[in-house]
Amino acid sequence: MSRAARLGLPLPAGDLARLRRRVRALAEQRPAVYRMLGPGGQVLYVGKAKRLRARLMTYFRASWPDDKAARILHAAADIQWDYVPSEFAACLAELRQIRRFRPHFNVVMNRTRRPVFVRVLGGAAPMLSVGGRVGPEHTHVFGPLPSLGRALAAVRALNDLLALRDCAPAMPIVFGGQGDLFDAPRQAACLRHELGTCTGPCAGFVEERAYRQRARAALAFLEGRALAPLDRVIAGMQAAAADCDFERAGWWREKFEALEWLLAATTRARTAIDLLTFVYRDPGAVGDDRAYVVRQGRVRATYPWPATPLEREAFRAAVRTELDQPLGPATTLPLDALDEVLLLMAWFRRRPDALRRTTPLEDWA
Repeated sequence: MSRAARLGLPLPAGDLARLRRRVRALAEQRPAVYRMLGPGGQVLYVGKAKRLRARLMTYFRASWPDDKAARILHAAADIQWDYVPSEFAACLAELRQIRRFRPHFNVVMNRTRRPVFVRVLGGAAPMLSVGGRVGPEHTHVFGPLPSLGRALAAVRALNDLLALRDCAPAMPIVFGGQGDLFDAPRQAACLRHELGTCTGPCAGFVEERAYRQRARAALAFLEGRALAPLDRVIAGMQAAAADCDFERAGWWREKFEALEWLLAATTRARTAIDLLTFVYRDPGAVGDDRAYVVRQGRVRATYPWPATPLEREAFRAAVRTELDQPLGPATTLPLDALDEVLLLMAWFRRRPDALRRTTPLEDWA
């Protein structure tokens, strides 16, 4: 008896021998994006391949039930694929299909390390946090940042200096000025209010307007528009040094180094995204080169590479149309295309040769 049978695991959803024969007969050694479909036609998994047949055959050689690939294949009743011009096109198509279908195995079984972001949570009392997951509850996202530990320390310093909350997002918020709510003695939910590092919006110790002003100051710092938190730190260091309180001066210096690192890291991230603005010529696997119009880390349009004078003039017109679309500075990451920005950042960081096939948009205008 097989191990799968001993464990009481289900039988394959599809005819694996038939699927294998079809892959061997029809799949070509070309870039592609493929989908594993369940018995009801639902998309279970989306993957990409530089050489499709070789990639799909690895699923049939995987060990059931230990390997992820075997578990995906075991749940699939069919495999579909679309050929694309290149590996870059496959990466982009895979990302967009995952966003469209939200396949179960892509979401549940993806354990890759996520980048680090500083996130601004909206709501009555906005708050800052650090993490890799970004959701609709976040109004602004900054990064990606290179160090989780340093990001946590910097955001902790920023929260302390501006007295912003760092409690659970679901913490009930009651602002000052709502006197009828405070017949009983007020008490903050944590010690940060007693230590002077939180204004206590959970217990009505701060007016809503005053708290939101502090939150706007944090946002302005993260966007590089204001340096007020650093100014306060520098003043604190100077005062402590004048009093010969070197222990206190060292405490302020730690805050300064944390905020200085955060300001530099977010500035570098914004610059990296701004630099992802060009026309990228991507060589196709079978000679079908493509032209990608990229602005601030997002693929705005794609065309066959213009080879004739007429095609080049038409492409120039398309680029001019794109440049006519106003774009603001990349002060925060686009929430609706975050994964695409990260994909392009990683693609060009790991492939310096790809950057040599880029030209400024203005050269085509």
